[in-house]
Amino acid sequence: MRAFHSDQFVLPLPPGHTFPMSKYRLLREAAETSLPAVRVTEALPATDGELALAHDPAWITAVDQGTLSAAQQREIGFPWSVRMVERSHRSVGATIAAARTALVDGEGVAANLAGGTHHAYAHKGSGYCVFNDVAVASRLMQAEWHRRHRRLLRVIVIDLDVHQGNGTAAIFRDDPTVFTLSMHGAKNFPFRKEASDLDVELPDGCTDTPYLAALDTALAAAWERHPDGPPALAFYLAGADPHENDRLGRLKITADGLAERDRRVLAWLRERRVPVALSMAGGYGRDLATTVAVQRRTLELACESWHAWAAESRG
Repeated sequence: MRAFHSDQFVLPLPPGHTFPMSKYRLLREAAETSLPAVRVTEALPATDGELALAHDPAWITAVDQGTLSAAQQREIGFPWSVRMVERSHRSVGATIAAARTALVDGEGVAANLAGGTHHAYAHKGSGYCVFNDVAVASRLMQAEWHRRHRRLLRVIVIDLDVHQGNGTAAIFRDDPTVFTLSMHGAKNFPFRKEASDLDVELPDGCTDTPYLAALDTALAAAWERHPDGPPALAFYLAGADPHENDRLGRLKITADGLAERDRRVLAWLRERRVPVALSMAGGYGRDLATTVAVQRRTLELACESWHAWAAESRG
């Protein structure tokens, strides 16, 4: 299974900053040392033209040229730097590469070892998100698919980060070709939610059993709400932040519960032959090693699904 990374572009964050930048390098190293079937590749940057499929040109220019206001930088949560620009372009590029690998190359499953920047709107960044990787990759895959096959590519976004995918919901609000599903903490950030096609709000302290039951119900409902044809590509945001150890999550999902979540989503997609590009999304564990272990397990299960996809294709 192919996985793409951009962790060499570490942001120069001030001392005491809450964002766990090192988790991306640690996850890549864990994949390289303990998951031999995962082929890790450095991502190429998304171009400005690709970003413009989902973002206002004025926003792209402000990021690239470093003309963001102090308020815009505060909303993102990162100070502007050349490395921030490069990392933001490459994080989107990694999701584009994963989507192409899963869909165009026929591998069925591929991953971005970062990504899931779902708080970025068309016109602004927010919540540690500069550009929206899933929105850009969705639009680009649709354009390339139509050019190649002269057919519409329907997309489903399954966002299981603990925070609502508000930027993604806003970008696709009036787009019937992209179905957005977000299952998140009801009282967590962002405190002003956008309307996804399907929102599932969870109470603080939610545990494994009701969480998995809500997931099963949501997936069934999402499939029923595709009367014009099933999706042919999925983006799965496999956030580690619903974990009980997460500083920002407010839920009580165990590592086994998150593994079962990943197993169910991947099986649900594979059974319907929907290729999937994974993004790791959020994870802010009190013990960073726990977050990395959860995300490594996600990659392991994705790799198992990739093997099963290949076997089913041969069969």
